[in-house]
Amino acid sequence: MPLHIVHHPDYDANFPATHRFPMGKYRLLMEELRSRGLARDGSLHVPAAASVASLRLAHDADYVDQVLACAVPMAIEREIGFPVNDKVSRRAQLASAGSVLAARLALDHGIACNTAGGSHHARRAQGAGFCTFNDVGVAASLLLAETDIEQILVVDLDVHQGDGTADIFRDEPRVFTFSMHGERNYPARKIASDLDIGLPDGTDDGAYMTALREALALLDRRFRPDLVFYNAGVDPHHADRLGRMVLTDEGLRERDRTVIAHFREQGIPFCGVIGGGYSSDAAMVAARHAILFEVAAGFA
Repeated sequence: MPLHIVHHPDYDANFPATHRFPMGKYRLLMEELRSRGLARDGSLHVPAAASVASLRLAHDADYVDQVLACAVPMAIEREIGFPVNDKVSRRAQLASAGSVLAARLALDHGIACNTAGGSHHARRAQGAGFCTFNDVGVAASLLLAETDIEQILVVDLDVHQGDGTADIFRDEPRVFTFSMHGERNYPARKIASDLDIGLPDGTDDGAYMTALREALALLDRRFRPDLVFYNAGVDPHHADRLGRMVLTDEGLRERDRTVIAHFREQGIPFCGVIGGGYSSDAAMVAARHAILFEVAAGFA
């Protein structure tokens, strides 16, 4: 079976190519997936914008209203890293809905991926770190409210700690948050996940995979999920300008294969989101993100 993929053209909010956030990677990722034969008409899905009610499950109502009205206070926009205009607001709504749709597809088919998502710095009361709404926070909250899902695991392997997701679910025992990240990287003030593993700058493929396999074994002993959200940020790559780790393309591939196999071999539905990746060459970032989809397709 082909991999079920969720995508919307408006995931790209058309930032200038010089912006620190490589917004063009979403369009370029879809081009990569098409060129590799992974994006097929029968398995490609387009989300509608998230409902206000769903966004308010993860975020304070006042903040949701500010984003929808494009009236986010300047101080919060500075923390996000860009103004919240119409395109950014629409992108945030669509990316959240995309992770909801991908999660529902994963429950139906075993595995699915969103070509956006992983906006893990958005906290309950505000956005931060290039993240406006926390799509995994929205999706997990909605599924807990509307389905018979009882336990959700968030596996966050973006190089930056998943502080926003930890904040949203700090008092929710049905969601277990795990983040493995650069200990000295952003954010400076971390919010404790249920399990955090901080790695040093310069971590390479071998050390990374050793830590990951130990963490997966620990998770097995602590939590049995009905659904896994996987943030497959490619910013641990050696060429990433914000990552400070030295993983290779093959290291990212082994990481994704190890995580997906671990849960799919147990029959646990699996939803992938792309997370971070930063470079002035957005096409190279998109090619790294495509690794997740190539690996996931092998488990579809």
